[in-house]
Amino acid sequence: MNIETKITSLFNIKYPIIQAGMVWVSGWKLASAVSNNGGLGLIGAGSMKLELLKEHIQKCKRATQKPFGVNVPLLRPDSAELIKIAVDEDVKIVFTSAGNPAKHVDLLKKNNCKVVHVVPSVKFALKAQQAGCDAVVGEGVEAGGHNGRDETTTFCLIPQLADALNMPVIAAGGIADGRGILAALCLGAEAVQIGTLFASSEESSAHENYKRKLIEAGDGDTILAFKKIGLVRMLKNDFALRVKKAEEDGWNENKLHELLGQKREQLGIFEGNEIEGELEAGQSVGLIKEILPVNKIFLNLISEFETALLKIN
Repeated sequence: MNIETKITSLFNIKYPIIQAGMVWVSGWKLASAVSNNGGLGLIGAGSMKLELLKEHIQKCKRATQKPFGVNVPLLRPDSAELIKIAVDEDVKIVFTSAGNPAKHVDLLKKNNCKVVHVVPSVKFALKAQQAGCDAVVGEGVEAGGHNGRDETTTFCLIPQLADALNMPVIAAGGIADGRGILAALCLGAEAVQIGTLFASSEESSAHENYKRKLIEAGDGDTILAFKKIGLVRMLKNDFALRVKKAEEDGWNENKLHELLGQKREQLGIFEGNEIEGELEAGQSVGLIKEILPVNKIFLNLISEFETALLKIN
């Protein structure tokens, strides 16, 4: 079945399903597989050096004729250079996160790019709309990785965004099956962005140890950590529990930064250190039972969506 929404029209895709541009996970193989199956694949530039991003974009172009995009976290000091590479390589869809997109919108629009910004609140969504973005991703606190300080859930955030904005809303956080997609559309979203489920896929560039931890995890196996220095949802492991204890003991920001250290995400997600690494994952992880190829994931999502739709009709 086709599921037509404002977002499928905006991006010229078959399904309102967007794969999150995750660090150490979302390379050209995953992005192209998602796009080839009717969604929108995103290359995650956050963990890439400039030349590596260029390489992934070029490989993705060879692997798919469908639309795909790049996600750029604006907290990167070289985010403007990452965006320039996307523009120079003729990428027509750019998602931004963790910063203010306003200073980049003009360049992107001049090059006929669609611009989407990830937001945790109505306040920041209105700013993105004023800056000229084409859509926003409303990310609830259920999501894996970095989260907004207000800790608003997807279920509460999406209707408020839909009411407040004059542009499409994409729902993210806690969505890993077709029931979640239907629920998001009922709440006012025009599409969903899915992270953890695609992180577990065969095409994901994450380490097999990390993928195994995802499919082994249950409903209470994530934790919100680093509330003082930037909220992160991750799987509970030795590292995460040490962080929790440090916060309970009142460690200051400097000491927490020392505990975080360098490259914890790389250590956990890409190198597979399941004890000392930062294993970012969303609360939807309990819905993920096996490592699957992207085409099978899409078959499941659409079948689940159809079944859920029949139940409410």
